[in-house]
Amino acid sequence: MIAPKLGVVFRPQSPPEDLRRVVESAEAAGVAELWVWEDCFLEGGLTTAAAALAWSRDLTVGVGLLPVPLRNPALAAMEIATLARLFPGRFVPGLGHGVLDWMAQVGAGVPSPMTLLREYTGAVRALLQGETVDVDGRFVHLERVALDWPPAQVPPVLIGARGPKTLHLAGEVADGVLLDSGLSVDGVRAGAEAVTAGRAAAGREGAPRIAAYHELDTSAADLGEQIAQRAQEFHEAGADTVIFQGTGEQPDPEPLIAAIASL
Repeated sequence: MIAPKLGVVFRPQSPPEDLRRVVESAEAAGVAELWVWEDCFLEGGLTTAAAALAWSRDLTVGVGLLPVPLRNPALAAMEIATLARLFPGRFVPGLGHGVLDWMAQVGAGVPSPMTLLREYTGAVRALLQGETVDVDGRFVHLERVALDWPPAQVPPVLIGARGPKTLHLAGEVADGVLLDSGLSVDGVRAGAEAVTAGRAAAGREGAPRIAAYHELDTSAADLGEQIAQRAQEFHEAGADTVIFQGTGEQPDPEPLIAAIASL
C-alpha cells in the first residue's frame, strides 16, 4: 500500500521568528509538507507561506486555511498565482469560512457563508486557470477580470471543511478537502466519502485530494508510534496526506519533525 504524505503544522501560537528554524528542520528531516494557519489575530497565512517557501527547496507549503471573507477573490488569486509561479508545485492553498465570530469582529461577516465560499472558490479557481471571469453573485462581483500572470502549474485549491454541507461543497467546487483535527478515523472516512459524493454529484472526474489534520501530545514517549499508526489508519480511511500538529499549549512542531524523521 502506498504510504500517505506526512506533514506538520507551524501553529501561529509560535512567534513568526521561529518559522525559519522549523522550515529548515522539517526539510532536513524529509517531512513532505509544512502547513501554516491564518488565525485572527496571529500571523498572515500568505506572508508566512512565502517565507517558508523561500527558505526551503523541496518542502511543500500549505495554508490551511485562508478565511474567504477577509480578501477579495481577485486579490487572493493574484497572491496564490504569484507563489505558484515562484515555487511551482510546492504551494497548496486552502480556503474556508474562517471562524465566524472573528469574521463578525472585523466587520467581514456575511449572512450566508456557504454561498460566499461557493462563489469565491469558483472564481479563484477560474482565475488561476487563466480564464477571464465575470461573476455577479450574491457576494462575489467580478467584471472581465483575468490574471496577467496565471500559474503555468495550477496548484490544487482545497476547502477546509467539517460539516456535511461544506464537505459536499468541497467535492463540488474545489480540488479536495482539508479535514479538521478533531475527527476520528471514522470521521475521516465519512468526510472523504462526502467529498467524493459531492464531486460525483457535480459530474467531476478524478479523485479529490484528502488532507487531514491530527493533533497529538508532543510530550508522549511513543510519539513516533502514534504518528505511524494514525497515519496508516487515516490513509486507509481515505486521506492521502496526514498533517500532525501539537496543542495550543505545545505548539512547537520540532518533536513531531524528529519523530517523523525516525520512521
